[in-house]
Amino acid sequence: MSISVRFAPSPTGYLHVGGLRTALYNYLYAKGENGRIVLRIEDTDQSRKVEGAVGQLMSAFDVMGIQFDESPKNEGECGPYFQSQRLNLYKKHVGELVDKGLAYPCFCSSERLDTLRKEKQALKLSTQYDRHCLSLTKDEIKEKSESEPHVIRLKVPDSESITFNDTVRNDVTFNTEEIDDQVLLKSDGFPTYHLANVVDDYHMEITHVIRGEEWLSSTPKHILLYNAFGWDAPKFAHVPLLLNPDKSKLSKRQGDVAVEDYLKKGILPEALINFVALLGWNPGDDREIFSMDELISEFSLERIHMSGAVFNQEKLSWMNNQYLKEL
Repeated sequence: MSISVRFAPSPTGYLHVGGLRTALYNYLYAKGENGRIVLRIEDTDQSRKVEGAVGQLMSAFDVMGIQFDESPKNEGECGPYFQSQRLNLYKKHVGELVDKGLAYPCFCSSERLDTLRKEKQALKLSTQYDRHCLSLTKDEIKEKSESEPHVIRLKVPDSESITFNDTVRNDVTFNTEEIDDQVLLKSDGFPTYHLANVVDDYHMEITHVIRGEEWLSSTPKHILLYNAFGWDAPKFAHVPLLLNPDKSKLSKRQGDVAVEDYLKKGILPEALINFVALLGWNPGDDREIFSMDELISEFSLERIHMSGAVFNQEKLSWMNNQYLKEL
């Protein structure tokens, strides 16, 4: 089986060091297995799109020495995939689910949904959607569709257990009672992250999804979609969070988090790559200095830790000094 992975950022700004590590792990795994890594820009949420962000991402990866395999941007060109250019593909697949009775249109207004959520919170109940629109007849749906904005929701099976194997965490189990009838297609015709993610991974023949652990709770939603479409799911590996020294999640509130910030401070690209590679992974011995080729040779998903990794600025400075001495 040919290994195929992807890095799929949103175009919302600079490259976060956590994003660099995720991209690096995908890159190391792909290159170590003679596989391919593609760049996919997840720009379906147009409200969050930042002008120039894609160019900044590409520039940062060039400096860091991470090269993506070519993928079609437009016919005759090469570059990253853009989800906003694949809307017809998502709509086609959503239509298939609706035809099968596995998804349904929802006409509930944001006001109704907000009121429902507040009422359930007051009663200390789950704030999941109440399937108000699931009982609509075909005639009612047709009439409403002509005049009212609506979304398409996945009909989540009742009381099923979903177990999947995560390379980092072994077997993980969720119950569908904990999963909302998630929105697949928004009223503006754009897919949600969950739908686009699954459709793209299938069509791009992604074999391994390596991403941050914040996406772990989304995985059962994705598996439900794979099952609904009758597709095989890829293998999953959810890498640990990056933490501040106080064990809080690494964020801009407590200091620099952008790759560009560290480069401007004089951190060498090779040192930053070496440093982030060891945030959540180790080679099984005490070595700390690795070239990119050595990382490719040594890296394995099985050696990724499950616990969060502390981003130690002093250790980064020490490592950078080791590289400076070699210049």
